[in-house]
Amino acid sequence: MRLRNYIGDRAFYRRLFAVMVPILVQQLITNFVSLLDNVMVGQVGTEPMSGVAIVNQLLFVYNLCIFGGLAGAGIFTAQYYGKGDWEGLRDTVRTKLWFALLAVGVCLSVFLLFGEKLISLFLHQGEENLDLEATLGYAKEYLAVMLIQTAPFALMQVYSSTLRETGETLLPMRAGIAAVLVNLVFNYILIFGKLGFPALGVVGAAMATVLSRFVELSIVLTWTHRHREKNPFVNGLYRSLRVPGKLLRQILVLGTPLLLNEFLWSGGMTVLNQCYSLRGLEVVSAFNISSTVGSLFFCAFIASGNAISIMIGQLLGAGELERAVDEDRKLIAFSLALSVAIGLLMALTAPLVPQAYNTTDTVKALAEKLLLVYAAMMPLFSYTNSCYFTLRSGGKTIITFVFDSLFVWVVSIPVAFALSHWTRMNIVTMYLIVELLNVIKCVIGFILVRNRRWVVNLVGK
Repeated sequence: MRLRNYIGDRAFYRRLFAVMVPILVQQLITNFVSLLDNVMVGQVGTEPMSGVAIVNQLLFVYNLCIFGGLAGAGIFTAQYYGKGDWEGLRDTVRTKLWFALLAVGVCLSVFLLFGEKLISLFLHQGEENLDLEATLGYAKEYLAVMLIQTAPFALMQVYSSTLRETGETLLPMRAGIAAVLVNLVFNYILIFGKLGFPALGVVGAAMATVLSRFVELSIVLTWTHRHREKNPFVNGLYRSLRVPGKLLRQILVLGTPLLLNEFLWSGGMTVLNQCYSLRGLEVVSAFNISSTVGSLFFCAFIASGNAISIMIGQLLGAGELERAVDEDRKLIAFSLALSVAIGLLMALTAPLVPQAYNTTDTVKALAEKLLLVYAAMMPLFSYTNSCYFTLRSGGKTIITFVFDSLFVWVVSIPVAFALSHWTRMNIVTMYLIVELLNVIKCVIGFILVRNRRWVVNLVGK
């Protein structure tokens, strides 16, 4: 194909940036503050930083389950919006509310009953003889407070995801900015004991996060219900929480694979990190640094993936199938070009960021090497991410499940398990080998996107 088939016109990029930039800004600010938060906790010591990292890795599974559980209904939200069917859209929001309630209940039950056992799976002695018992104590203190934010986080995602799917991306961005600023300020105050407050360490970090969640939720809720003319779906939203059986079955058919995918994928990432943790607690600390920094750079792919899901979903719902195929190709090309630039920038900053942490030279050096591997893998991450959101926009959720989660559990985890348990391979080489397996995933994604089975209008004309 000609190059112009992969490059859009000005109108295309204006629409892309209108959707992508607010999401990107919110994600960048959120992750940058998370980086500062991480550095602040890192100033307390390696053990506190490791304890917080382990809990956040476990809560990562819950967060992605929320995203995955809401995504099934979100497919219909975007397409109902493209069709102009507000009653159908209201029903999708009610479905999201029911799922959020269920998810919070399951999360609290699991962590209250098995939290300590789950944390202990990551505690292994390495070369530096770090204090495993102290790390467990910090992790338990942090988790006890962080469980409070599970409910406001879930409800906020119900509203924010719906706003984005209906084209309102600025408000969630503004709410996110306010939340991260609150988080940053109170992290500084509560972790280190400023302005007359006691120094609470990891507990202070958790309290700041909880407070920021409530701030973000209050902003999103207040704006959405006060601007009913812009958000007609809130009119009569709580008059009934009943969801039509036919729609519920459709959402369950499409949404269950997405939920299972996010659960199994995030669980798979957690298992991979547990395999890596066998090399010692210093590896947990190094991965904490590299993953936090990597998440800052990965924001671009989160934003571009959301843009693909929203833009292509709306075109499919409007019945513009060929235009959806054309714009999807251009969106994937844009994401790939962006990944090259991001990878280079990440490689340049890799030697600098670990120096901000109050940890050992061994951990800093290891974090730098892991960041360089992460930077080199950016184009692979970008392409697989774009393929995933393309398939999801057309409701091919079973295919995305196979493409995403099944790959992790059938390919990545067995390789990581074998290398971590049955060899003495160093952690950087092991990590590189596991990440290079994504080349296989890229080939599968190319085939799945090219066959066009995802080009489907789910809600009719």
